[in-house]
Amino acid sequence: MRLPAGLRICLLRLGVWLLIRSVSAGPAIGSASLATPPRPASPPGRTAFGHAAPDRTADPRVARMTEHNAAGSRWTDLERPPLNTPALRRGLIVPGRLWTSLDVVTATGSTNSDLAARADELPEGAVLVAEEQTRGRGRMDRKWSAPARSGLFLSVLLRPGPDVPVERWGWLPLLTGVAVATAVARAAGVDTALKWPNDLLVKVGGEERKAGGILAERAADDAVVVGIGLNVSLTESELPVPGAGSLALANAVSVDRDPLLRAVLRGVEHWYGTWRDAAGDPAASGLQEAYAAGCATLGRPVRAELPGERQLVGDAVAIDGDGRLVIATEGGGQEAVGAGDVVHLRAA
Repeated sequence: MRLPAGLRICLLRLGVWLLIRSVSAGPAIGSASLATPPRPASPPGRTAFGHAAPDRTADPRVARMTEHNAAGSRWTDLERPPLNTPALRRGLIVPGRLWTSLDVVTATGSTNSDLAARADELPEGAVLVAEEQTRGRGRMDRKWSAPARSGLFLSVLLRPGPDVPVERWGWLPLLTGVAVATAVARAAGVDTALKWPNDLLVKVGGEERKAGGILAERAADDAVVVGIGLNVSLTESELPVPGAGSLALANAVSVDRDPLLRAVLRGVEHWYGTWRDAAGDPAASGLQEAYAAGCATLGRPVRAELPGERQLVGDAVAIDGDGRLVIATEGGGQEAVGAGDVVHLRAA
């Protein structure tokens, strides 16, 4: 059947119009030409383990301080997301295991002070985490400060019990240091070392910098509160002092705080259980050997600044059974240091 001429003209015009629309709209969804072009490769970096660092510029877990994520900005959660408290509890609080409670607060003065104030009413294994600390403390009453959600700021309540002599409780901060250093190496891919007694060191541009610290304090007669502070995503401009560092500046493969916190607490649980099962014996538990193996202070010339404005200069040669640093002095003797500030010196 032959269509009328007028109808044929209308259909022809409709076909031409549809063809023009399809061309101007571009290829259909699913066409190969719509594939996202490859992202230009970033300059290859190097992690502390010597592997090429991945391109993390598009990773939302990597904190980059910009005008969009300043305090109060609606973009903050994208750059520095809050900890996932329900998921952390599901993964860490298991009946019959060490951790019995885990609370995350938006901000507090000091997690150590808060947990110590409640030590009489809380069971062993209570964990308090703050997204921000406004009056954090380190050894020798030094201040510890960092932007909100830029690190891990937590305290744990431990009761070593009657099976561990009180004189061995001094190993708790060193034990925690081993646990934190191991966790950071595994979860963040950052090579770490310990500066006696309880500083966590990372390499930033070939320079050793402090990225974390530990503070243990007695709470009541039978309890110890151990505080952990760790700089995770701080940028250079956010560092509190020039000698500080962070995992991000040390080329961490991840600055996701949730798996990092899980790794830290599981590490503390492992070493604490091993140490307590050995009645606090650092040699029998393997703790003394593990600490010495990861201690950057050993084998170096040091200056120990002791109470009473006394100084001791020599080579750090060992960690003794009480957790003290043994220094071989220039006069040929040895002295064990249990308290004080130790400075790493350059070899002559």
